[in-house]
Amino acid sequence: METMQEQEQITAMPRIGDKAPEFKAITTQGEINFPIDYKGEWVILFSHPADFTPVCTSEFMTFAHLEDKFNKANCKLVGLSIDGLYSHIAWLRTIKEKIKFNGMKNVEVKFPLIEDITMEVAKKYGMIQPGESKTQAVRAVFFIDSKGTIRAIIYYPLSLGRNFDEIYRALIAMQTSDEFSVATPADWNPGDDVIVSPAGSCGVAEERMNSKDELKCEDWFFCTKPLDKDEVLDKILKKTKLLAE
Repeated sequence: METMQEQEQITAMPRIGDKAPEFKAITTQGEINFPIDYKGEWVILFSHPADFTPVCTSEFMTFAHLEDKFNKANCKLVGLSIDGLYSHIAWLRTIKEKIKFNGMKNVEVKFPLIEDITMEVAKKYGMIQPGESKTQAVRAVFFIDSKGTIRAIIYYPLSLGRNFDEIYRALIAMQTSDEFSVATPADWNPGDDVIVSPAGSCGVAEERMNSKDELKCEDWFFCTKPLDKDEVLDKILKKTKLLAE
């Protein structure tokens, strides 16, 4: 029977605002030193339960299909499961040679997939949830920014495939908040109005309420303003291009 200490070791997870736990690992693209190798870039580190499983296959095909889109937003993809390197290689080859899904075929997965037979990395990131499985990682998604800080975490059960539109939306929303010093409301997408931080004084609040410029205030604490979609994407993509150079 597991001791409480052993269970905590399995289920413990870093929190939003923490530095991403460091590790070295063998992957399908060679050895990586994480997150040091990705300094200056955002990373989506995600886990899946097992190779040669259908939901995971659909997810890897989708991530691979969208990899260029994530790259343009200065974001790299890194996958993980508790399988060996040769299993990873065989599975990815099978995906490319045999699997068709959602209009995609001949899909080559080029981003690294971590070998984690010892569960060392999965335990560091709390990817093992005993209520789901003690031998498989759940579908965790860690958004790690260009400074190596964890900015968002999403967890899915084994049976539920991820929503990749939401993963990309969350990435762009966080980058928009950083670049323009704003917040993003529910269901925000580039081109929608953004939230302006609440006024810090009565004078500012009154000034906002009486403002006739682009600021729209429903009340002193709820103010929005337009932010052009092209301005958002151009700034993010331009920044990515400059970093690449």
